[in-house]
Amino acid sequence: MTELEASADIDYDPARDLDPELHPYSLDPQLEQDCIRLGRFSLCELLLMNDANYPWFILVPQRSDIGEIYHLSAEDQQQLMAESSRLSSNLADIFNAHKMNVAALGNMVRQLHVHHVVRQPEDPAWPAPVWGRLPSQPYSVEQIADIRERVNSMLADDSEYEAVTQD
Repeated sequence: MTELEASADIDYDPARDLDPELHPYSLDPQLEQDCIRLGRFSLCELLLMNDANYPWFILVPQRSDIGEIYHLSAEDQQQLMAESSRLSSNLADIFNAHKMNVAALGNMVRQLHVHHVVRQPEDPAWPAPVWGRLPSQPYSVEQIADIRERVNSMLADDSEYEAVTQD
């Protein structure tokens, strides 16, 4: 048996539980650089992509060494879907969305993260995807405060959501 054949026999266990003390969760450095922390649900951190071209939010499950949705436990998969759905519904209301684009790509950042982009026919990339269409336009301090207030106010009644007051 070759080494390649032997490695193919290794079964990946998506329900593996990593000891949080040995494998603590941390946010990927690229997400840390590109985003503003707004809050957290019971499973995911809520981030705002620092790009004023689009209302663009990201959920990141607070689990270490997770790169795909199927790497999460079945319970965490259901929780991610519930948090994503609640977030999408609230963002659609807050920003009067024509369409919500929700996607987990991971081509640039391996850590599992789910994009939630509010789309409008008048946005600069419509109807194409937002990735790579325009140079990023950072939010002003005032814009960040406004978005933080709008999102945190809308999610205030969600018992699983905790706002972060600063980035």
